[in-house]
Amino acid sequence: MTIQSFHPPARILMGPGPSDVNPRILEAMSRPTIGHLDPAFVGMMDEVKVMTQYAFQTKNEATFTISAPGSAGMEFCFVNLVEPGDKVIICQNGVFGGRMKENVTRIGAQAIMVENDWGTVVDPNALEDALKANPDASIVAFVHAETSTGAMSDAETLCKIAHKYDCLTIVDAVTSLGGSPLKVDEWEIDAIYSGTQKCLSCTPGLSPVSFSDRALERVKARKTPVQSWFLDINLLLGYWGSGTRAYHHTAPINTLYGLHEALVLLQEEGLENAWARHRKNHEMLKAGIEAMGLSFIVKEGDRLPQLNAVSIPDGVDEAAVRSALLNEYNLEIGAGLGALAGKVWRIGIMGYASNRKNVMYCLGVLDTVLAGLGADINTGAALPEAAKID
Repeated sequence: MTIQSFHPPARILMGPGPSDVNPRILEAMSRPTIGHLDPAFVGMMDEVKVMTQYAFQTKNEATFTISAPGSAGMEFCFVNLVEPGDKVIICQNGVFGGRMKENVTRIGAQAIMVENDWGTVVDPNALEDALKANPDASIVAFVHAETSTGAMSDAETLCKIAHKYDCLTIVDAVTSLGGSPLKVDEWEIDAIYSGTQKCLSCTPGLSPVSFSDRALERVKARKTPVQSWFLDINLLLGYWGSGTRAYHHTAPINTLYGLHEALVLLQEEGLENAWARHRKNHEMLKAGIEAMGLSFIVKEGDRLPQLNAVSIPDGVDEAAVRSALLNEYNLEIGAGLGALAGKVWRIGIMGYASNRKNVMYCLGVLDTVLAGLGADINTGAALPEAAKID
């Protein structure tokens, strides 16, 4: 068998990620590859750092990009800040809090879980109770925007509570960066990680991160070496830090071109405008979904605008709906994860995909497919209601 070049189908990506990639980013990634220590590339890295600080709203010097996806950004934060025997409080309200626990236990530390119902935000009172019961805890970790449920927790309040009990904070912002208000310095977040494939509209494979001075002090005070060589911040800062760059690894050069262009696009739009765009498109989707007779699992006020968990109507084969959307309409939406598997669809309106045309298209074809399956919905009601959102 002769294998030929791969040409993927053109899809509209409205699942939990990746999102549609802006054509300007794809063009940037096609530019000539140069060396990862080339002065021109090093200059571009400096610009990526400055623009990442803008996206995170931070002046942290230790702000850069991990050459791996958001899951590696998560591991980067934990392996640098957690040592064997430490006690870490993890607030879980979905799948990704569980992954935080995996990181802690594999390090040989103790994870104290603060469990919240899936589809709800992290309860600040429950966190404070856990901190009172565990005065020897040193870190609090939580997901700002829980991609598995579409709930957005109050990061500012949770960080204040953690600091009240002398704990550092580790925050997952994979789905919030560039799409929802996120203010690292103002909220005093100590360590944060994200991904490039969500609201930044870049390709998967990179993880922007940032450490506060307090977090760096904890790294310097470690009694044991950082378990991961590749993710050791002491080594990575030699490559991403100021001054002479020390070789650490061969960076994904063209992918970083793409991130640079994504951050240029974010600056051109303006961070607050990007937040407002995601919110407005959520309101449009919400109007159509509710007019159709469907509902969200997260209560209003706690919803993540760019990731919407929608309950599946009774008697509907959710996988058949997703398959029809993909194969007949080239539209991808996501399935539920974990406890929500088979119970919800996850509709993403992130980054370049977050626009009026896509929202209206999604509502229209979802109406068509559900009506064709005989679902109990208000057929034809979604688009007129969504169109009222101006």
